[in-house]
Amino acid sequence: MKIQESSYSSDSAPNLKDSAAMGLFPSRLPHVGTTIFTIMSALASESKAINLGQGFPDFPCDPDLIAKVSTAMLAGHNQYPPMAGIVELRTAIAQKILAEYGKSYQPETEITITAGGTQGILTAVLCCVHPGDEVILLEPAYDSYQPAIELAGGKPIGISLQAIRNPEGQVTAYEIPWEKLSQAINSKTRLMMINSPHNPTGMVWGKADLDRLAKLLENTAVLVCSDEVYEHMVYDGQAHQSVASHPQLAKRSFLISSFGKTYHVTGWKIGYVAAPAALSHEFRKVHQFNVFTVNTPVQYGIAQYLQTAAHYQNLPNFYQAKRDYFRAGLANTRFKLLPCPGTYFQCVDYSALTVPEAKLNESDFCRWLTTEIGVAAIPVSAFYAKPLESGVVRFCFAKQAETLKSALLRLQHL
Repeated sequence: MKIQESSYSSDSAPNLKDSAAMGLFPSRLPHVGTTIFTIMSALASESKAINLGQGFPDFPCDPDLIAKVSTAMLAGHNQYPPMAGIVELRTAIAQKILAEYGKSYQPETEITITAGGTQGILTAVLCCVHPGDEVILLEPAYDSYQPAIELAGGKPIGISLQAIRNPEGQVTAYEIPWEKLSQAINSKTRLMMINSPHNPTGMVWGKADLDRLAKLLENTAVLVCSDEVYEHMVYDGQAHQSVASHPQLAKRSFLISSFGKTYHVTGWKIGYVAAPAALSHEFRKVHQFNVFTVNTPVQYGIAQYLQTAAHYQNLPNFYQAKRDYFRAGLANTRFKLLPCPGTYFQCVDYSALTVPEAKLNESDFCRWLTTEIGVAAIPVSAFYAKPLESGVVRFCFAKQAETLKSALLRLQHL
């Protein structure tokens, strides 16, 4: 997710003349600047705005989880764990996946503990994408996908989700562009990146979607990187449809998940990747040389927590209550709410607002919203390699009730 060079502050822009004089190497990511998350969070702090931009909770995790990690530290679990992760945690994950999705992964050979979902994604890409390979991703897309592909020497093939609009031209939903996906697959396609529940739109893949994807890939050698870090944030009584639950997809997929998202500890940066043994073997070759292994006491603490608490089973109701409260408050504004069947993000179309600023592009609108209204959001256009303007911005509702109440009071002035 990149910004225009004009968005750099003077003190953060690189001194190209000094770089040339020192003989520095060409950038591996020449088009990448500071992420929009960093920019908007800094602007929110500077403006004393309520930060509904960056996707992190402002409430604590379960104290019992903290206690279990502390106990592990005091018990001396502070040295290197096994490269793939401690067997207790990998076993607990295998049991969880089997219970949730009916797929049996072998802890010893098919589950690897990672330093968060993003490291899992990068490692999955690096282990299978070679220079010249093509990787299909659906845009808008999480900002790490394209840089990971480029670092591997691959060619990102961005396919835009189909924006559905009402007669007034407002975006009301997004759909998977199956025909375009089919046309994009060729002999150079190595990998397809999918994400459900989807960041930033909140869209959720159904079983019919996985069936259709499996049919699309059945006579190809295309692998799948399935980003499922919001797997336990699916609402209205619906079940998350994981690639693990689909035999045809599971055999060709890297499944990515995140304890940081599930347990409200995004700063701990711990997740996992489940994949067939052959894929995991290649994954671990790269994993051992980019992080080697992951925080030992946190692994022991989470392994214990998984044995004694079904926190994730209560997560859909927990976040649905926040979603419903936030949507009810936004219904008293002129924002057009898009569906939010999953994640902790709510997208809105702002084009019907009566303020003159409703004519601004998404990035400038978010800056205005932050500095003048006091609520930070993220422009959905920033989730495209080449910003695509649609008049839609993203709010995060993973916040305390008081935070959401205060934000809604400000937004209802629009």
